[in-house]
Amino acid sequence: MPRQAIIITIGDELLIGQTLDTNSVYIAQTLGGINIEVIRKVAIRDKKEDIIEALDDALNRADLVIFTGGLGPTADDITKPVLCDYFGGTMVRNQQVLSHVEAIFSKRNMPMLDRNARQADVPDVCTVLFNQLGTAPGMLFEQEGKLVASLPGVPFEMQHILDRELVPVVQARLQSSVQLLHRHLVTSGIAESVLAERIEDIETALPEYMHLAYLPSLRMVKLRLTAEATDPTALSAEMDAVMQQIAARIPAYVIGTEDVGLDIYATRLLLEKNLLLATAESCTGGYFGHQVTNVAGSSKYYKGGVISYANDIKESLIGVQQSTLVAYGAVSEETVREMALGAVQELKADIAISFSGILGPEGGTPEKPVGLVWLAVANSAGIVETRKMQLRYTRLVNKEAVVNEGWAFLRSFILDHY
Repeated sequence: MPRQAIIITIGDELLIGQTLDTNSVYIAQTLGGINIEVIRKVAIRDKKEDIIEALDDALNRADLVIFTGGLGPTADDITKPVLCDYFGGTMVRNQQVLSHVEAIFSKRNMPMLDRNARQADVPDVCTVLFNQLGTAPGMLFEQEGKLVASLPGVPFEMQHILDRELVPVVQARLQSSVQLLHRHLVTSGIAESVLAERIEDIETALPEYMHLAYLPSLRMVKLRLTAEATDPTALSAEMDAVMQQIAARIPAYVIGTEDVGLDIYATRLLLEKNLLLATAESCTGGYFGHQVTNVAGSSKYYKGGVISYANDIKESLIGVQQSTLVAYGAVSEETVREMALGAVQELKADIAISFSGILGPEGGTPEKPVGLVWLAVANSAGIVETRKMQLRYTRLVNKEAVVNEGWAFLRSFILDHY
């Protein structure tokens, strides 16, 4: 068996939905990359009995337990003393951590309280996982060959400690002769049920040591093939053959074989074709441009965008004709065509994408119901293509669906015309 891990997140704010748990996602992805299988994620209250119960159960099931949260300077942060008692330790003040905390408060020109100094108190039975980015250190305990790590809940601090301090220890201490291998296939434009029907016989014929998972999201379905191997070379070839067989069944819908989003596939094409992109957004409110700039190096292909929410902005900044808006309305094929062409011209780009729609929950009419969205992609040669969507989700989910469709649309346009 591969080594196994359980992630435990601590905090009432997670349980009531006040804070989104991104930590367990990052931890799981990181552990998967070093051949550690996450078998369970648990969210618990800041209560001593809950922490102990979760830890007892986790140590019975896994080789590695990772806590996040509960390490702050306030009274409700009890993880450190609970773990100290659990592992039979005594609190001691760590001079390296104390000096680091003092330096942080000095640089900020802030008074340092005693409760801040207590951040440097750690159990004498733990290995300190130094937190270069914050005041709460991580801690690593060992019991009968199993590892228990406690990391801060602040995401960027947790990620830093995990990557820099914990992962090297886990790799050295929890090696396994069995490796978890994964293969991915990213599809767009085909429903999960239709996809399953197309490849049913391939899935049924899989050996028992392989498992195919369907990972649907808006406008995209990812397939993940997983297997455990003691001979990864031979198994890799076998898994590749399975994924090639699946791809051959659905060639029109295959985007790629890397576990990345549609945005990455589209922006790679922009780079490869040396194209400059512009955006003209109405209903998406800049969300597409936001995703463009989330990718490092986007300045190489992104000229910029216009959030033309109001009709007068559509006219004055990207050249939509008033007559078009009067005759067809803002949410129309004619308007998004002019938005895309105007963005190409005004922003001096090679290619542009535009969006206009009614995301709800209000604003629809019998002729143009809530969920109606038009998209257009145009290039500097004057070629324009449009797509129409009729969505049924909530406002924010509709926006996500439109943007994902935009990435798939942009990618297909580039492949067709460049």
